[in-house]
Amino acid sequence: MVKPTLLALTNLFSNQMEELEKTFEIIHLYKENDPEAVLGKVKDKVQAILCTMHNTVRQNLIDACPNLEIIVCKSVGFDNVDVAFAKSKNIIVTNTPDLVTDDTADTAMGLLINVSRRYVELDAYTRVGRWKNGGAKPLGHSLTHKKVGILGLGRIGQAIAKRCSAFGMEICYHTRSKKNEFDYTYYDNLKEMAKDVDYLIAVVPGGAETEKMINADIMSALGSNGYLINISRGTVVDETALVDALKEKKIAGAALDVYESEPRVPDELKTMDNVVLLPHVGAATYETLGAMGDLIIENLCLHFDGKPVKTPIQI
Repeated sequence: MVKPTLLALTNLFSNQMEELEKTFEIIHLYKENDPEAVLGKVKDKVQAILCTMHNTVRQNLIDACPNLEIIVCKSVGFDNVDVAFAKSKNIIVTNTPDLVTDDTADTAMGLLINVSRRYVELDAYTRVGRWKNGGAKPLGHSLTHKKVGILGLGRIGQAIAKRCSAFGMEICYHTRSKKNEFDYTYYDNLKEMAKDVDYLIAVVPGGAETEKMINADIMSALGSNGYLINISRGTVVDETALVDALKEKKIAGAALDVYESEPRVPDELKTMDNVVLLPHVGAATYETLGAMGDLIIENLCLHFDGKPVKTPIQI
């Protein structure tokens, strides 16, 4: 029996790739020095594509693989994939929802705590011997009784809200419409919420609708005592405006896990002591990445067994 061909733009854990190799012929395109040449040779065989949020799967790649049946995304977000075009070709697209909620919310809280209490700076202060030598300790701000504004109250936003409540913080949120099942304070205007909060956390999907949603005006409204935390997509924040706002002390600080042009991080941000930077690790734990890989394998096997996939993307 001929194995279906899987074009891998990214990888899973080694044991999971070994599991896939029992059922699929895998083209490890991410390992190739000349991926375009390799794709040219195998494109007619490709029936499935494995990608992550950093891989762009647009019309040109989809069209290049005439026998493509399914695209499996190792992520919750799927703005990197032209889902509408894929569906027009009767190609199934799946993602890995729900699995990342808790770890991503934990990342948001880690950033919130670190930028507020300046733990990253204090770690360096301790390591270089300034504590022993009597240097003044960097002082931070407490979270208790502070007001946090959550931009986006989906699964991850709700998990962040619960964690913030446990820290004794007042919860506000902005979404397209009010969620009556929650007692949190709702704002129908993002700028008005930014004016009223101490911390603004972005938790919305990427894409055209949210591009540069947090711009210079929003940061000015957040003010010189306000902090911005972004765990959504780098495109949600106007990065140039953010750098300017931090330079000019228009906001107190920022904590970021995502950037406009990953893995590029603006050099200006690296020099600022009121900024915490992570390399997009929102849900990157052994447990969550393992569960995501298992779901991807399940979806692929279900499809090629002629059964409905578990997590199809609906648009």
